[in-house]
Amino acid sequence: MLFEIVVFLLDIVVGLISGACLLRMYMQAQRVPFGNPVGQLVFALSDWIVLPLRKVVAGKGRWDMSCLLAAFALQLVEMLLLWLLQGANSMVLALPWLAVCGLVKVALSGLMGILLIYAILSWVQPYSPIYGVLQRLAEPVVAPVRKRVPLIGNVDFSALIALIALQVLLMVLNYVQAGGLRFLAGM
Repeated sequence: MLFEIVVFLLDIVVGLISGACLLRMYMQAQRVPFGNPVGQLVFALSDWIVLPLRKVVAGKGRWDMSCLLAAFALQLVEMLLLWLLQGANSMVLALPWLAVCGLVKVALSGLMGILLIYAILSWVQPYSPIYGVLQRLAEPVVAPVRKRVPLIGNVDFSALIALIALQVLLMVLNYVQAGGLRFLAGM
């Protein structure tokens, strides 16, 4: 039971900070200004790890690779800590694989959170100051769906359909992660 509590708390802390790093990278790529409360929170959570890495790792076009490296490093440290807590068995080769899968899970979960809040605000309070930020972040995911799915009763279901698609991707990722672990265990 104690191990599950530690895993839970570690997942929350690492997920929050690595998610902030990924959101920072995504907001920079989408040219979303950071003067809003979301941007200020992202800076507060990620500056301590991203700024030192930025001195070493260069960006690639619109993408800030130091944010991606920081998020991956956090996930890798989490997997290493869990590996050590479990007794350091021979599955050390699985740690980078688990970190990559954890990073993708954080990214998909973050996108799902953005889409969920965006959809709710679009229905109840589209004039909220944070709605513009969420709209800019959700639009690259929602726009392709919106092109293919017409309005139904003057209601846009594109965010809901994108949420369902992201949930399916999470299920597929869990299956791929388990398959990768079985492969590494057989080595």
